[in-house]
Amino acid sequence: MFTNGGWNVISTLRTLMIGANRRAEGELRQQFSIELIEEKIAQANDDLKTAKSTLVSLIQKERAEGRQIATLDARTADLTQRAQAALADGREDLATTAAAAISEMENERRLRHETQTRLEARILRLRQSVETASRRLIDLRQGAIAAKAVRGEHRAQAALGRSLDRQPMDEAAELIAEVLGQEDPFEASEILGEIEAGLAPQSVAGQLADAGFGAATRSTPQDVLRRLKAAP
Repeated sequence: MFTNGGWNVISTLRTLMIGANRRAEGELRQQFSIELIEEKIAQANDDLKTAKSTLVSLIQKERAEGRQIATLDARTADLTQRAQAALADGREDLATTAAAAISEMENERRLRHETQTRLEARILRLRQSVETASRRLIDLRQGAIAAKAVRGEHRAQAALGRSLDRQPMDEAAELIAEVLGQEDPFEASEILGEIEAGLAPQSVAGQLADAGFGAATRSTPQDVLRRLKAAP
């Protein structure tokens, strides 16, 4: 036997499971919404086809009743004319037989007319339903096209959002920064050449000449200034 606390736990777990199932169903419907829309439209289209077939059958029956009524009217008119001729000729026995046949045909015609009237009413209602369903199905198909476009836009935006968040744009930016941040090999070569030149023997001779030991190896600003002063 469960205590009240035990029953409360079971009830809570059942409620949580129901909620989880409802959320899972909602997520599944959202994920496959386009597929569900297309399936529902396909089912509606099948129902519409069935309704159209039923409408065709009703119209055929109504027309068949109309042809039967027309046949009965022709036979009744012909037999009435013959009965009248028999009466005119004193053949009441034949006229009585004709009258019985005419009565049966008139009763059959009345039943067929009632059937035809019922069929006409059913045809009118079903035709209106088919026309309404056809218009709604067109709207649904157009809505499905719009839904597909929106879903495609959402997926494209989501993919672009992921790209903007990290990949691949950030990776491209990092690679560009790495390339731009690399040292120029030509500049490094020039600097190395300057260092090498400073270590050459000619450079040492220049340093001694600048210190006053031996003839100068290069022109200096002072030399140029003295020549300018000495010029006539």
